[in-house]
Amino acid sequence: MTDDTYTPPRVWKWDAESGGAFSQINRPIAGPTHEKELPVGEHPFQVYSLATPNGVKATIMFEELLAKGIKEAEYDAWLIRITEGEQFGSGFVNANPNSKIPAMMDHTHTPAVRVFESGSILLYLAEKFGEFLPMDIVARTETMNWLFWQMGSAPFLGGGFGHFYAYAPEKYEYPINRYTMEVKRQLDALDRQLADNRYIAGDEYTIADMAIWPWYGALVKNKVYEAAEFLEAHTYKNVVRWADEIAERPAVKRGLMVNRTWGEESRQLHERHDASDFELRTQDKLEPSGEK
Repeated sequence: MTDDTYTPPRVWKWDAESGGAFSQINRPIAGPTHEKELPVGEHPFQVYSLATPNGVKATIMFEELLAKGIKEAEYDAWLIRITEGEQFGSGFVNANPNSKIPAMMDHTHTPAVRVFESGSILLYLAEKFGEFLPMDIVARTETMNWLFWQMGSAPFLGGGFGHFYAYAPEKYEYPINRYTMEVKRQLDALDRQLADNRYIAGDEYTIADMAIWPWYGALVKNKVYEAAEFLEAHTYKNVVRWADEIAERPAVKRGLMVNRTWGEESRQLHERHDASDFELRTQDKLEPSGEK
């Protein structure tokens, strides 16, 4: 521990220059910062997102539904650049008053139904199409157990460990140790569960896997925070085995490409409006003056 300590004031005031990644878009108030309507495509479902661990849950789910031949699950995916504050546009705030991606509009209803929070989107689509959520009460409940486990656990991974280990302007021993201990405990819980189960909730691939894999699968494969060595991720052998298996699913590979703006251009599909876009409209196939 260092001797640097912080004494909180009696009343906290917002310091917009606090530094660190995302400091320019973090703020203590909700609501829109500017007027901007959301685009609407021709398909029943409109997704507004970015390919973060939370964002890809929705696109993976849609691609898995389409892979099952469910044509009614066709969707348009529109890019929301969160580092540029596009989630604070008036249209997006109407879709999600919490200004977080992903958000979805279901136009099979009139007026359209808004669905926000990634877990809510997964559950909504699973119930609407009767897929990836078991009907049996025991299996269904186990799936829901782990879905909600992810909702409660991932903030400790992302906002806790990820922030202080990778994004904070300065590194401090106490918060890194605190959140490292918690993330390793979470990985151990997953590893023990996967020791006796092929997938998170049992023998069946479910929305629990779709919720957990983008965070914890990416973590053990060193896709986020570059922390796999630090966490000794290779020691969680069951999690690694599961992460590798999920990564090979064709629908997962497609879902990861949607709304992605970094990495290999052949793996970036900024917007998705048709299945052919994966072949025809990745960034490597667009002219330099094309979509950004």
